Amino acid sequence: MEKSKLTNVEYGEEKLFDDAKDFLPIKGTDYVELYVGNAKQSAHFYKTAFGFQSEAYAGPETGVRDRVSYVLRQDKIRLVLTTPLTADHPINEHLSLHGDGVKVIALWVDDATKAFEETTKRGAKAYMEPQREEDANGYVVRSGIHTYGDTVHIFVERGAYEGTFLPGFEKWESHYNPPAVGLRYIDHMVGNVGWNEMNTWAEFYAQVMGFAQLISFDDKDISTEYTALMSKVMSNGNGRIKFPINEPAKGKKKSQIEEFIDFYNGAGVQHIAVATNNIIETVSAMRDRGVEFLYVPESYYDDLLDRVGEIEEDIETLKEHGVLVDRDDEGYLLQLFTKPVLDRPTMFFEIIQRKGAKSFGKGNFRALFEAIEREQARRGNL
Repeated sequence: MEKSKLTNVEYGEEKLFDDAKDFLPIKGTDYVELYVGNAKQSAHFYKTAFGFQSEAYAGPETGVRDRVSYVLRQDKIRLVLTTPLTADHPINEHLSLHGDGVKVIALWVDDATKAFEETTKRGAKAYMEPQREEDANGYVVRSGIHTYGDTVHIFVERGAYEGTFLPGFEKWESHYNPPAVGLRYIDHMVGNVGWNEMNTWAEFYAQVMGFAQLISFDDKDISTEYTALMSKVMSNGNGRIKFPINEPAKGKKKSQIEEFIDFYNGAGVQHIAVATNNIIETVSAMRDRGVEFLYVPESYYDDLLDRVGEIEEDIETLKEHGVLVDRDDEGYLLQLFTKPVLDRPTMFFEIIQRKGAKSFGKGNFRALFEAIEREQARRGNL
């Protein structure tokens, strides 16, 4: 396979992926759209708890009669929260089956028509034919394909558009704008798939979208006394898009992946990892605003420096906030996971700060999954 050498602007280094192809150049994540039961209230939550800012709105006031969408932004992260307004709207089926959750992972490209053609000719199932959307501020071209479960990728070409978000939206003015908490961009997004489906979807990203396998973990890497899972991390050529794909593995009890699939009723996005430059300040601000994080036992920190070596952060401060630390050959990272942000035990967020490390916290897997198991046991789902 050909080699691609592209600059990762988020991390400022050059990466070489032997298997990454150039037929689908992706500039970054454009937006993530969640279908939710009440977009107005969900927007208030993400503004209050996560520090997102009002950006755009579409609904009856803008000529959209069947749904409303609130667009929130923090640095490079854009969330779209969409709710149907009519009883017969197809989004209701998604909500009934899955509850609130990610429907669209939108990818920013130079040519949405070419992205559609390149992926569908390689076997992707079409979701949206290329369509031009325009208003007085220019035009956007969007197209889309299906991926695991009911999740879709939409390719967004916006080089000729100068308006707010997309045509059909207007700027959302709000007098309520809590300050941001320091979230910068989406580091990676994790998909949970069913038994023996991980390789199928890893191959989909490799063959259909030209991604390369960055790393893989088996049930020996990701296991506790009771549960296990397996994962492969797929990445595009420039490293800006990283999609770990998880599947269950056999264990004594029900794994977090099985719990997710049971309550989500199928494959879907398990968590969104968002980057920060100061995890202590970010987590502290989020906790003060009511965000709940997984509990990490104090014993985790007893031999932390022996495991990860010298770090800049104070151990007591990390312990106070429950921040996990791991190191690879290129540096270390700090990470912390919220509890599910929905009533169903499905989607959650990861807060991550990278100090050189390119990995995903393998050394923390056991502590993390034991923390998740404690929550599963409280819900009666372990």
